Amino acid sequence: MALSTYTLNDGTTLPKVGFGTHPLKGDDGIAAIVSALENGYRLLDSAVNYENEEETGEALRRSGLPRGDVRIQTKIPGRFHAHDLAAQSLRDSAQRLGVDQIDVALIHWPNPSRGLYPEAWQALVEVQAAGLVRTIGVSNFTPEHLRRIIDDTGVTPAVNQVEMHPYFPQTELRAVHAELGIQTEAWSPLGKNPTPFEEEPVVAAAQAHGVTPAQVVLRWHLQLDSLPLPKAAGAERQRENLDLDGFALTDDEMSAITDLGRADGRRFSGDPDTHEEM
Repeated sequence: MALSTYTLNDGTTLPKVGFGTHPLKGDDGIAAIVSALENGYRLLDSAVNYENEEETGEALRRSGLPRGDVRIQTKIPGRFHAHDLAAQSLRDSAQRLGVDQIDVALIHWPNPSRGLYPEAWQALVEVQAAGLVRTIGVSNFTPEHLRRIIDDTGVTPAVNQVEMHPYFPQTELRAVHAELGIQTEAWSPLGKNPTPFEEEPVVAAAQAHGVTPAQVVLRWHLQLDSLPLPKAAGAERQRENLDLDGFALTDDEMSAITDLGRADGRRFSGDPDTHEEM
């Protein structure tokens, strides 16, 4: 699975499954991220607000893998949306990560009440042109937020990382992504509190294919062209979350899992039109 990739609208590629690093910190966090790299992950998802960019960079160095083999992704927090602050945030992130170039940089949340996310996007466009960042995108953006920054700059994000799992399948947003050529990335791809692992369609598919419920949900993501970012500190779970090539869900299984979606399916009140993340 680690060798399979999506091609983005800027011509770069990303592995079809990434590794979520939140909330891994300290020596234990470094060890978990090193383990993920040893088990085949080649995309590490970090953020300024995860406060673990140093650990992420250190894990890459300890892994001994060539820099070009691993994609590192980070995010600009809301307090740095003003143009110059956004650019400086990325320079600071590169320093903490210990890299000359950030592979993927995202705006973490739009924070529309402040109205500065277009400035942050313009800064991303400029730092990409300058070579500090390879790929630029956003996180938790709605169709309206996406169209605003595209209209302002003529540049379409390569990625939009959003909450997505069977209880919140993002059907309408994914259709917009397909129209605009934006890759969907999924945070909390397995759900949490509760997970859908005991739901009948997930259990039935796991039994039918001889896999775990988590593998069923991650395979569901892949068949929807979503890039999931599961987090697992243990090596066995890390390997399991990448072992997704040996089976495929049927159309009926896919539909039944998607039908688990519900209006209140978000993990918390993280509506991008109202949620503020600084």
